[in-house]
Parts: sequence; structure tokens; C-alpha cells
Amino acid sequence: MDVTLHLAQDPEADALLGRSPLAALVGMLLDQQVPMEWAFKGPATIAQRLGGDDLDAHEIAAHEPEAFAALLSQKPAVHRYPGSMAKRIQQLCQYLVEHYDGDAEAVWKDAATGKDLLKRLAELPGFGKQKAQIFLALLGKQLGVRPTGWREAAGSYGEPDSFRSVADITGPESLVKVRAHKQEMKAAAKAAKAGGK
Repeated sequence: MDVTLHLAQDPEADALLGRSPLAALVGMLLDQQVPMEWAFKGPATIAQRLGGDDLDAHEIAAHEPEAFAALLSQKPAVHRYPGSMAKRIQQLCQYLVEHYDGDAEAVWKDAATGKDLLKRLAELPGFGKQKAQIFLALLGKQLGVRPTGWREAAGSYGEPDSFRSVADITGPESLVKVRAHKQEMKAAAKAAKAGGK
């Protein structure tokens, strides 16, 4: 895996995401309740604070939980909820160590079908169906991981040029389009909720 991603909108952080399967998974895990760039810059910040230039699932899984939470809480914090996200990242890494010998890429490397890959992603701690579908779309659209039926398994996120998620962000212009789509979705959900009262 060695591609250029533009999710953190920061060259160093994006370079890590493009070469490190674990960094990409951790960024996706962090992508909730914070701006996308903040979430995807998180893996580079964590690696730096751990004293390395990449993340290691074995190291993170074995890290003392309070110390790892403190590492994420340092200013600037890696996430709005650094304590709970530290726990989630450690759970993800422990799962990867237990099921994939700590190799994040093994989650998708030999997946025979999109459906199989979606199942594997959805089994990861912190990944529900939607997050799994978005990550599957990211793998297919930008990282060249395209098992048979990957677009169908990714649902609407797999559609070409849909600008629905991080899977479609390749630079500043597409970022603006994805943001606009998300705002439309939030407004529609708010309107539907208000109409249902």
C-alpha cells in the first residue's frame, strides 16, 4: 500500500495514511464527532507521540491503557473524546493482534468478495455497517482493493463520483462536495425529525 491520500489535508499525515493500513483503519475509527481532517491526522499524531513514524498494532494493544489515554489527551488532543477513543483504538489493535497477527492489511488482502470484505470490516471493534461500507469504498476507490462485488457491498458509498464520504475525497474540491452532501443529509434528517413530532 503506497498511495497519496488527501484526507487529513496535511502532507505528512496523508503520507502515513497512504502507506500504513493500520493508520488508515485508525483514522477511519476516529472519524466521528470531529472534523474529518482532525480524525485522519490522528494516526500521525499518535505515531509521533509513540516515538515512531508508523503505528504498530502489537505495541498499541500492549500499551498501558491509562498511559495510552494520556498520550491521546495531550494538547492538541487527538479527538474530542480522547479517553474513549484511546480505549477503542486499543480494542481495534487487540482484535487485529488476535485475529490477524497485528497485520491490518490482512483484513482485506485475501478477501475473495466484496461481501466477505464488508463482513470482515464490520467485525472490527468500532466499525458498524456504515463505517465498514465507507472504508470498503475507500479501499476500492483509492487504494486499489477491489474484490468481486466491492461496489455493491459498499452500497451507495461505492457509486462512482458520489461524493458521499471520505472515499471520494481526493483534494480540496472533492472535500467541499463531500461536506456539502453531509450538510444536506443532516438538514434532511433534521427536517424529517421535526416533521415526525
